[in-house]
Amino acid sequence: MALDAGSWELPASGDIGVWRPVAGDDLAALPKARVVVQTGFKPDHDHFAALGYRMGPGGPFAAGLVCLPRAKAAARNMLAVASAAVAPGAMIAVDGQKTDGIDALFRECRAVMPGLRDPLSKAHGKLFTFPAGVVPKEWAVGPQQIEGGFTTAPGVFSADGVDRGSALLAQALPADLPAKVGDLGAGWGYLSRAILARSGVRHLDVVEAEADALDCARLNLPDPRAAFHWADATTFRPDRLWGAVVMNPPFHQGRSADPALGAAFIQAAHRGLAPDGSLWLVANRHLPYDRTLTGMFRKVEEIGGDAAFRLTCATAPIRVR
Repeated sequence: MALDAGSWELPASGDIGVWRPVAGDDLAALPKARVVVQTGFKPDHDHFAALGYRMGPGGPFAAGLVCLPRAKAAARNMLAVASAAVAPGAMIAVDGQKTDGIDALFRECRAVMPGLRDPLSKAHGKLFTFPAGVVPKEWAVGPQQIEGGFTTAPGVFSADGVDRGSALLAQALPADLPAKVGDLGAGWGYLSRAILARSGVRHLDVVEAEADALDCARLNLPDPRAAFHWADATTFRPDRLWGAVVMNPPFHQGRSADPALGAAFIQAAHRGLAPDGSLWLVANRHLPYDRTLTGMFRKVEEIGGDAAFRLTCATAPIRVR
């Protein structure tokens, strides 16, 4: 619609950088041969690569499209990243949903950035454009230090501090863990550090789909026992079966709550565990994981938590012959 209405004109030649599209986003209005997708989220990366798109970083670009994330700091930083990668003065489009804060971001941009055009609105979405080179320098932010000496990055889960569920699970882990452990959806490495602090651990697979979070985990875990995997945890398979899996799985797919995502994490843990292995899990109490757990493990025990979170230990995965 923006291209048809003339709200966003593409140059006749040159690559077009597209930042953070999610699987299912339709990029067909753009000339595919010129599009270079920029995303650090492995499932989205694999989706667009399978469709035949070139994957970033690439650049410099003749134009850009930013698919707005929800986190404010991440959105600002993404505009700064796009602005630095696109030729000065070339137009960058920002596309987002009202539920993701596109209205507030447009107002903020209009107040500090010259050259913005009137936005195009449709249903619950909005698109506006600005020329590269006008984003405030302070919007470009890098990794930050938080309490505990951890490094995080804009847009990663729990970037401002340790989330309550992970803290509860870390406290509940036993003093001894098996030699080979997996942390599925490890984020920036808080639970991984707690795992490595237990005796008995000789190898830890740190599995995370978000490249920025995994880069932080590498900094937070300077331990030769840690092996880092940029991968979709729901499809990851270890080289050798784990004696234990520790995880705080996500339960949002894009903008919507999706308990099936957490269930897929449980399935991946079950698949990767040794016959005598155990799963240590924290999840919101309202999530319906009981049937999944009892169908996959011989023993499922609640081991603590609080009003919002449930801690579970599931042992002896059931194998279907």
